[in-house]
Amino acid sequence: MKDKYSREIDYLRISVTDRCNLRCIYCMPEKGIDTVPHKDVLSFEEIARVVQASALVGVKKIRLTGGEPLIRKGISLLISKIKLMPEIDDLALTTNGTNFAEQAEKLKHAGLKRVNFSLDSLQKDRFQYITRGGNLNKVLEAIEAALLLDLKPVKINTVLIRGFNDDEIIQIANLSIEKPLHIRFIELMPIGTSQAWASGRFIPAQEVKDIIEINLGRLEKIQKPKGNGPAHYYRLNGASGTIGFIPAISEHFCRNCNRLRLTSTGGLRPCLYSEDEIDIRTALRGGASLKELSEIIVSSVQNKPIRHSATGPGDDRSMMYQIGG
Repeated sequence: MKDKYSREIDYLRISVTDRCNLRCIYCMPEKGIDTVPHKDVLSFEEIARVVQASALVGVKKIRLTGGEPLIRKGISLLISKIKLMPEIDDLALTTNGTNFAEQAEKLKHAGLKRVNFSLDSLQKDRFQYITRGGNLNKVLEAIEAALLLDLKPVKINTVLIRGFNDDEIIQIANLSIEKPLHIRFIELMPIGTSQAWASGRFIPAQEVKDIIEINLGRLEKIQKPKGNGPAHYYRLNGASGTIGFIPAISEHFCRNCNRLRLTSTGGLRPCLYSEDEIDIRTALRGGASLKELSEIIVSSVQNKPIRHSATGPGDDRSMMYQIGG
């Protein structure tokens, strides 16, 4: 399925919930959010039907996100439904890791192929601060569980924040040497509820790359590990893992974007930074056929802009937890 700029769109990111058990400062208000009525949230059966329809028009890769997807009960049931669809060749999950270790075996058995963890600090007090109460040990246990179950590649997403965790760049990069982990340093994006807090804390990806090379040696450009993300990947000499940089703000990666997003309430979004959204829930609940649903999906893809419009921290956008970033 191609958009009007001839980009092949074969990747659907699905937010199964806008709720989260953490309150990361750059993402969610401290007191949480107004909960969406249960009736407005897509059921697993409805999500599976959207996946079926998207597969008809060329989607091959699915990622489940949130909020925090593992706080939605029975998520392995959805994974097992998607696993049965032969057109889908990649099924991944993005999680904060706090509930992963105890569910890991069940998730793999259901059909999960790989996992990304959010991890912004390796210091317990700092991690607790940025997440407003998170337990670092649970996330580290989750990463070990994923490695043991061979849910590879296991990726670590780290949002770098000047004056907060930029002094951990080398320690986090070293994880790619110590273990077969794929570290992705992500530029702080203008989506969240604490823009005043984030002001002046942006670090461009090139600066991070320079810091790593000065301290740990040359980064060799390599082919991407499995997964069609926007990161540029490198490897340190002797490392079993990789280091990636996602320059969401300093360098537009839109020319290679291959994704579409489905919100937990049934909105199709062709771009993370766009307010343009097409309602597919109404058609789902009105008995639309798979062909009719696939036509709605194609329509959303044709609305995909040539590039996102965000320029840096301070832009006022929908919250990440609402759109399944």
